[in-house]
Amino acid sequence: MAITKKEVEQVCSLARLELSDSEKDEFTCQLDSILEYMAKINELETANILPTSHPIPLTNVLREDKVKESLPVEEVLANAPDAGKGHFRVPKIF
Repeated sequence: MAITKKEVEQVCSLARLELSDSEKDEFTCQLDSILEYMAKINELETANILPTSHPIPLTNVLREDKVKESLPVEEVLANAPDAGKGHFRVPKIF
């Protein structure tokens, strides 16, 4: 399936692109080669190939959650720039 310069001009019109004649010729050649490549890919037999979202199998790499003791509040707030009543104090954002 060959693409024509007129079809490229139509796509440019739809995309609101202004291209020079040399750019239109260049895009016509490029789009034509893309369509030829897609035609080659369409010739492949894919009926027995399962769809995949990733080329290699992935497994969950996260660790299992375990309940542990929390840090003491005093230790957590020790390096806070501003703390009060056991909480971090931050500026108001309105």
